[in-house]
Amino acid sequence: MTDQPPGARQGTPRKAAVAAWIGSALEYYDFFIYGSAAALIFSKVFFDESDPATATLQSLASFGVAYAARPVGAFFLGHYGDRFGRKRIMVFTLILMGVSTFLIGCLPTRDQIGDLAPVLLVVLRVLQGLSAAGEQASANSMTLEHAPEHRRGYYTSFTLNGTQFGQILATVVFIPVAAMPEEQLLSWGWRVPFWMSVVVAVVGWVIRRKLEETPAFEREVAEGTVPRMPLSVLFRDHWASVLRVVCAALIATVSTIFTVWALNYAVENVGLDRATMLWVSTVANASALLAIPLWATLSDRIGRKPVFLIGAVGSPIMIFAYLAAINSGSYPMIFLVGILTLGVVYSASNGIWPSLYGEMFTTRVRLSGMAIGTQIGFAIAGFAVASAAGIVSPEGWLGLQGWVGVGIFTAILCAISATAVATARETHKVPTDQLGLKPADRATPVG
Repeated sequence: MTDQPPGARQGTPRKAAVAAWIGSALEYYDFFIYGSAAALIFSKVFFDESDPATATLQSLASFGVAYAARPVGAFFLGHYGDRFGRKRIMVFTLILMGVSTFLIGCLPTRDQIGDLAPVLLVVLRVLQGLSAAGEQASANSMTLEHAPEHRRGYYTSFTLNGTQFGQILATVVFIPVAAMPEEQLLSWGWRVPFWMSVVVAVVGWVIRRKLEETPAFEREVAEGTVPRMPLSVLFRDHWASVLRVVCAALIATVSTIFTVWALNYAVENVGLDRATMLWVSTVANASALLAIPLWATLSDRIGRKPVFLIGAVGSPIMIFAYLAAINSGSYPMIFLVGILTLGVVYSASNGIWPSLYGEMFTTRVRLSGMAIGTQIGFAIAGFAVASAAGIVSPEGWLGLQGWVGVGIFTAILCAISATAVATARETHKVPTDQLGLKPADRATPVG
């Protein structure tokens, strides 16, 4: 058996990995600078300041609009990606995210055009969500189908590595911006991070424009087997895999609880320093940059399932430890446990899901299957923050209040994810052109 999928070209796996990395970095830099601006700026420039509490709620709600848009985008972009190719979607999502983010930085404020300002803001945020829906699935499909047979885990991990870097960059860029005098900050300072996305978008476009389509998709085109309606094939033949990915993707709850709910809990309930807690998240994400390719390489040797399950089983345990560290008020302990939780243990699942999920589908429906499954699962994980807020309310949840209830809630969702993966087939040794097929339908390897 060769080390390359049939028709693979020398050097292309690296180009595909770089294109995936820089695109994901841009997508999630753009996606998360909006989050910082929504928390710090937008309530004052786009919404009615006469009621600060309502303005803040509306600003934060505009951030969540993108999560509602992502499953919708997954259906459309998934269809076109499996119908017309991975490269077209990768270029399209990059341009869509870059343009919509730049335009947010150009928007007139509420004082200038009235209620039309927040409407335009929400429209552009929806476009960001549509772009994010297709970015990871197309990049994962591209890298997986270009990768050598026995290194698919390593090469597809570059997509998630780029995502982590984008989150770090978004946080770091907003630190000096938030420190500006308020008059400058609210007039033009907040716009700079949005304008900066153009530079990365241009670089990413140049790289992706020259990237060749995957051999697997080109082979389908040559053989005339590209489905006219990929979604009908997906839900007819692969509905169980889509459901499995939705359930497995609930592992993302660990990330949303760690980065959003735990931050709010530490500052508002425990009284810890906001800037210090932001640095905890930054350092943990930086640690993940190193951990993700290591876990992915391990999955190429021992399999996807055992590595994913290390994260799915270990993460809820570490979330309990992290929340306990927050309650202790010890910053050294918070940093240490935070790095181990998000940077190391969670990275075991986070770093290898691109290969694990992608290998559940055939080339014909890989992009749509990954896009729809992950975006529905991620949307549920996004709403987990609101559920956690309800758990610590005075009414509590199942008789549990505070961080213990949140830890149990997170563990339940992780258990669903672990069960979905534990009952899946192991695929790390399956040839690329036989992925997604039932074992009885796979060709018998020669030699």
